[in-house]
Amino acid sequence: MSAAYDQILARDGAARARRGGVLAATIAVVIGSMWLTGLLDPKRFADAWPAVVQLSSEMFPPDFGRIDRWIWPIIDTVAMSIAGTAIAVVLSLPLALAAASNTTPNQVVYQFSRLLLNLLRSIPELIMGIILVAMVGFGALPGVLALGLHSVGMVGKFFAESIEHIDAKPVEAARAAGATSPQVVWHAVLTQAMPQLADITIYRWEYNFRASTVLGAVGAGGIGFELIAALRVLEYAQVSAILLCILVCVTVVDGLGATLRRALK
Repeated sequence: MSAAYDQILARDGAARARRGGVLAATIAVVIGSMWLTGLLDPKRFADAWPAVVQLSSEMFPPDFGRIDRWIWPIIDTVAMSIAGTAIAVVLSLPLALAAASNTTPNQVVYQFSRLLLNLLRSIPELIMGIILVAMVGFGALPGVLALGLHSVGMVGKFFAESIEHIDAKPVEAARAAGATSPQVVWHAVLTQAMPQLADITIYRWEYNFRASTVLGAVGAGGIGFELIAALRVLEYAQVSAILLCILVCVTVVDGLGATLRRALK
C-alpha cells in the first residue's frame, strides 16, 4: 500500500512540475513578445502622449454634418455582411461534410477538404479584398466575395467540428434502416447539428459586419470607404462620428444576433 501511495505522489509531483514548466514557459513567451513589440517601453508611451492628446482634441466633438451621406454606405455594409455570410454557409456545408471524419467519403476527400479550409482561413479578408478589387473592380461585390471566401475557412471548420460531435446512434440506425447517404445526412446528421450550425452562422454574421467596415480601406465600398476617405483628408471629427455610427450598428447587429439565437433554441 505504501509503495502504491508513493507512486501516486510521484505521479502527482511530476504532473505538477510539468504544469509548472508549461506555465513558466508560457509566461516567458508572453513577456518576451511584449518586450519585442515595445509594449513594455514606457518612454515610447510617454513620447506618444502629446500626439494622443492632440488627436483626441481634433476628434471631439464628433461632426455629424454628413450623416445623410453615410446612410447608404451603412446599408451597403449590412448587405455585404449578410450576402458574405450566405455565401459562406452555402459553400461551407458540403465542405464540412467532406471534412468531418464521421461523414467524409474517404481519407483523400477528408484531407483535401481540410487543406482547402486551411487555405481559405489563412488568407485574411483584407488581402482577399485587395485581390478581388483588382479582379472585379471597386464596390461592394469584391467585399462580399472576400467576406464569403474567407468565412468559408472558419465556418467550414466549425461546421465540421459540430458534425463530428453528433451522436452516432441515430446515424447508425438510419443506415441500418436502408436510408441513402443524402437521407442519412439530412435526417440523422443535420438534424442533430442544426442548433450549433445556426449559432455559428449568426456569430459569423456578427463578425462579418465588423470585418466589412475594414474592407472599405481597399475600395470594397460600405461605411469603411467613408471612414478611410475622412482619414485621408484628416477630418478627425468626421472620423469619430463615423466610428460612433459603426458602434451603434455593431450594437444593433449583436442584439439581433442574440435575439435570433434565443429564437432558434
